[in-house]
Amino acid sequence: MAKKKNESQVCIVTVTGKDKVGIIARLANAMAKMNINIVDVNQKIMETYFVMTMAVDVALATVDMHKIQQELEKIGKEMQLTITFQHENIFKMMHRV
Repeated sequence: MAKKKNESQVCIVTVTGKDKVGIIARLANAMAKMNINIVDVNQKIMETYFVMTMAVDVALATVDMHKIQQELEKIGKEMQLTITFQHENIFKMMHRV
């Protein structure tokens, strides 16, 4: 995924599920292995429920979008979480007020 140095390609990862140790660490580790830069994280615990939105820049990722999606689905299944991954433009269109 060759991009110019200053070009970014932001995608949004949303994570929901029962709170447990290691959710953020697991996702951050997976992102690092794919050379994906985490540019923003917003996380909240509501009683025992974990909710997180993460903005990531995939411009310099070492894998394609399909592989990123597969890896996140794998983590979601293993950790019993719902994880969505979508381009920032799609996320914004779906969440317009």
